[in-house]
Amino acid sequence: MVKGLYTAYTGMVNEQHRMDVLTNNLANADTNGYKKEGATSQSFDSVLAYKIKDVTEGYPLAKRLGVNNPGVKIGEGYTDFSQGPLKTTNNTFDLALSDQGFFAVEFTNKNGEKSTKYTRDGNFTLTQEGYLVTQDGDFVLDKSGQHIKIDPVKSTTINRSGQILQDDKVVATIQVTDFEDYNYLERYGENYYQPVEGAKEKESAAQIYSGYLETSNISVVTEMVNMITVSRAYESNQKVITTYDGTLDIAANQLGRI
Repeated sequence: MVKGLYTAYTGMVNEQHRMDVLTNNLANADTNGYKKEGATSQSFDSVLAYKIKDVTEGYPLAKRLGVNNPGVKIGEGYTDFSQGPLKTTNNTFDLALSDQGFFAVEFTNKNGEKSTKYTRDGNFTLTQEGYLVTQDGDFVLDKSGQHIKIDPVKSTTINRSGQILQDDKVVATIQVTDFEDYNYLERYGENYYQPVEGAKEKESAAQIYSGYLETSNISVVTEMVNMITVSRAYESNQKVITTYDGTLDIAANQLGRI
């Protein structure tokens, strides 16, 4: 009987985790280039379980080897890398990718350590010195991994190949990097990704659209419907615990007196 309490409890923990993921998605519904996250669930594995009718132990002897763990456990999280809708901004330095791939930026942490991060958020701007940076001030990198610096006074255009042109001359080419397997990417902060051991880079076939931004790939309506579903599942597990509590109360306090 008590196992039912643990089963309902694990269900509540799992639904709470799903709710955390959904609320984080909704909080980033207006974040440029944000990719939706999801949560999975799986049943507890049976640990050894039972040996039934094992003649080596003496027929017909059923010998217990372990226990069955009921309930549900939190599975692996995942990221949906499908492309989000594009919106028009008419700003030259707002960039969007037409296919899979990432912009490369030089990120500096609080300790001053520098590393390359990757993002789909192309909401870039130009500093007074002419450096192309993110809204947080991180440098956007060119194909050779260097900072992109142009003349901030001259008229600038960016073509589909990522070439930055001034006076009809190519002054820099924006780096676009893709990876063979996105399972080797982990999220860093709000909108950055970093490769982990085993990640392999490859050429990206994406074109760069100047004057556009990729919005998040989240459907607010879908996330709200999922939140309602999760809330109802959480309440169902609560009711199971309440029912078991009432049953145990009768067994321990009322039947015991008889």
